[in-house]
Amino acid sequence: MSSIIQLLPDHVANQIAAGEVVQRPASVVKELLENAVDAKATDIKLIIKDAGKSLVQVIDNGVGMTVTDARLCFARHATSKIRQAEDLFSLGTKGFRGEALASIAAIAHMEMKTKQDQDELGTHIIIEGSKFVSQEVAVLPKGTSFAVKNLFFNIPARRNFLKSDTVEFRHVMDEFQRVALAHPNIHFSFYHNGSELYNLPAAGYRQRIVGIMSGKTNEKLVPVNEDTDIISIQGFVCKPEFAKKNRGEQFFFVNDRFIKSGYLHHAVMAAYDGLLKDGCQPSYFLYLQVPPNTIDINIHPTKTEIKFDDEQALYAILRASIKHSLGQFNVAPVLDFDRDANLDTPYHYKDVEAEVPTIQVDGTFNPFTDDKTNQHYSKAASGSTGYSSGSSFSSSSGSSSSRSSYAGYSRKVEPTASWESLYVGLDVENPESIESSPFTFENEEVTSSLFNDDEVEQATHKTYQIHKKYIVSPIKSGMIIVDQQRAHQRILYEQFLLNMTVNQASSQQLLFPLDLFYSSSEMKLIEELKPSLETTGFVFDNAQTDHVVISGIPVNITESEVSQVIEQLLSDLQDGIPANSYSQNDTIAKSMAKSLAVKTGSYLTEKEQDNLVNGLFACKDPNISPFQKPTFITMRVEDIDKKFAL
Repeated sequence: MSSIIQLLPDHVANQIAAGEVVQRPASVVKELLENAVDAKATDIKLIIKDAGKSLVQVIDNGVGMTVTDARLCFARHATSKIRQAEDLFSLGTKGFRGEALASIAAIAHMEMKTKQDQDELGTHIIIEGSKFVSQEVAVLPKGTSFAVKNLFFNIPARRNFLKSDTVEFRHVMDEFQRVALAHPNIHFSFYHNGSELYNLPAAGYRQRIVGIMSGKTNEKLVPVNEDTDIISIQGFVCKPEFAKKNRGEQFFFVNDRFIKSGYLHHAVMAAYDGLLKDGCQPSYFLYLQVPPNTIDINIHPTKTEIKFDDEQALYAILRASIKHSLGQFNVAPVLDFDRDANLDTPYHYKDVEAEVPTIQVDGTFNPFTDDKTNQHYSKAASGSTGYSSGSSFSSSSGSSSSRSSYAGYSRKVEPTASWESLYVGLDVENPESIESSPFTFENEEVTSSLFNDDEVEQATHKTYQIHKKYIVSPIKSGMIIVDQQRAHQRILYEQFLLNMTVNQASSQQLLFPLDLFYSSSEMKLIEELKPSLETTGFVFDNAQTDHVVISGIPVNITESEVSQVIEQLLSDLQDGIPANSYSQNDTIAKSMAKSLAVKTGSYLTEKEQDNLVNGLFACKDPNISPFQKPTFITMRVEDIDKKFAL
């Protein structure tokens, strides 16, 4: 029997290894950018076409390679950063040529140009599917240029598994942002299909974050700084009021390498405890520096996960430092024991008794008695003012009027009737005989806040809300229990889908247009969604590189809900926009219905409950929500009788 085990050819082994290293064009971008960083480049340019499927080119001004290194970097297991196994536990670089280059060259057409500063001529190499086509001397500038063309040209099955250009471009954008954020001291530029997307000069952390995200990001950032023996933390967290629904702007960097860590993310969320709305995620850009021998970065093929030696200590330090920063900048409440005495309330008179003012009252004065008996009252009315203290009230006998003089002025006082006449005709023994004057009040009509339908009051059946979550309505066979949130989602979903299908959506114009700011990747999504959003009622006036101006919104959306709707839509479409128009409209309608539907815990009036139930059963498919969840259940009288029979 012949042997069945044999060694694979090198080109086949490289293609198999490429499956672990190169999953999509973004994987090539990551490897080439990190190689350029390790080459000590100060200027790196990324050029892609068709989201990287046709071309991925990285040009740097680094140290370059010799002729020998240029040929050897495409060999398997070739590397410049380790010499022995122990070096794996104290890595200080990202890759500097080698490793992945052999895998990339096995599945693409690759062209490399490199030259060192001290050399007069450089090296130009062309490889197609692990086969060296040519190697020649050329006049080149300092640095290295890698051009990867026709990715997966010799593996059609892998190429067919690639997503649309929109999805692949988002992955490329993510990798570029991660490398650019980790190295703000390097000038980065990014071109896609001939258009410049980013031009980021060398700057500090804050300037790089603002340059990548948007101009409005600067006012959201709160600095975080902490230096201990086991970790050094720098970076920024965003204020709680700017939290978003998605987790797009969350970055951890350990020793200038982007990582994902659910454990550290939990520490950040713990620092924001009580400051965020339900379902919102904070944005953060945190740079951690730890000794290289205390981490293991080779537990994942893409090196985005790291194992720490002392995770509990890092958790506590990270949580405390973020909480301190939020409190220091008056974002979160904090106890300040270093009180400024100048701001304290003075208590110089705490032992001094207050002086009680004296008031002179004439106890014999009666306003209903004759004026003659009150002549002495004017003496008690003397004061410190400049008026005469001898003012008197006098009357002459037989006169029908009296004159009163006060500080030299006199006026005529008409005599009043006896005060007893005010109570003539009243039955004191029977107080109920006193008739009160009738009062009329203006009735105010209470209108519904969510639904407006005056005909609902004629409904024969009543509805009841339970725990601000379910609506109970009686029917002939028993009763139905409706989930108010899912039912409203179904109603809104069919309304939006109908408007987008027939292009007859109504729009309300805004008195003051809205300026909404987003990152570059989010703005690209909005540009692609713009035609579909306009069919729902949105009116866009202008769209810049970092913000969009909205002058009209759908009639069933309030101005304060616009930002929430768009953020939810961007979160739902972060994995890509469907290719065909129906799937795209369906996704948009679902996202908007989820954002605008009445939430669990909202109180509904009786009119709103009836309108919700009637609107649900007017839908084409009232049984399930847009997300395939049941909207109501039915309980028959027989089922209730069985419960009591037990």
